[in-house]
Amino acid sequence: MTSFVETSNYQLIAKAIAFISENHLQQPDLATVATHVNLSEYHFQKLFTRWAGISPKRFLQYLTVEYAKAKIAETKSLLNLTGDVGLSSPGRLHDLFVTLEAMSPGEFKTGGTGLQIIYGVHESPFGKCLIAMTVRGICNLRFLDDTCQDVEQLLRLEWSKAEIVQDRQATKEICDRIFAPIATNQPLVLFVKGTNFQIQVWRGLLRVPFGGLATYQSLANAIGRPTSARAVGNALGNNPVGYLIPCHRVIRESGELGGFRWGLERKKVLLGWEASQNQDFPKNNTSA
Repeated sequence: MTSFVETSNYQLIAKAIAFISENHLQQPDLATVATHVNLSEYHFQKLFTRWAGISPKRFLQYLTVEYAKAKIAETKSLLNLTGDVGLSSPGRLHDLFVTLEAMSPGEFKTGGTGLQIIYGVHESPFGKCLIAMTVRGICNLRFLDDTCQDVEQLLRLEWSKAEIVQDRQATKEICDRIFAPIATNQPLVLFVKGTNFQIQVWRGLLRVPFGGLATYQSLANAIGRPTSARAVGNALGNNPVGYLIPCHRVIRESGELGGFRWGLERKKVLLGWEASQNQDFPKNNTSA
């Protein structure tokens, strides 16, 4: 995977994708998009291809409604398989081995009393992110916007009684494992608090594979709650561990993307990037 130290690259790419989406009827060419992000055509193409592994034109093919519908159908059979819904299994480089442990109801009520949470803010391929963890696992991964945010206060809202300590060196190792994965059977353990229904939804999400797409309804069906598609959407909006609990892989039945806790443009970038990494064609294709 390419280096993820330059959040500015993500911001440029997100800006470019937003511009293309807003002007898709005019089908802006590469030069027009490059001008919009204040780069030469050559440098924009080079930056984008280095980040995604493919050209902007090919990348955008993965954000069409037609592609989304085909991927939904392909993923549906995987969601309907029986098995351990608390564990994801790695099949390719970017699949991560993830297990989920839920806080007990008694622990939930204490607001994190007796827990120490360490956190750090890091660069990622999808912008800056906050990573927080306890000795029992990762309890928070959220993407940050461009405004100045008090990250400790964000954690305090969820863990009011915990001891919260900044330790960027400790969380950097986790960040590297998440965003620059290598083949390993060592799981990333998540430690989350939520209602029984939310935990059920988040466990179900671990069955949606890298590059796959589910719908709110298919996820509701998969967890045995077929009348709860709207409640599934609410549970996704409260997902405390972004990317690893892949709520970005859930879209509408129509193929439209729906909402995302950390911004629709970031969701487009995440889905397009995952699709581009999940294909068999040569990654050095630089044709517009």
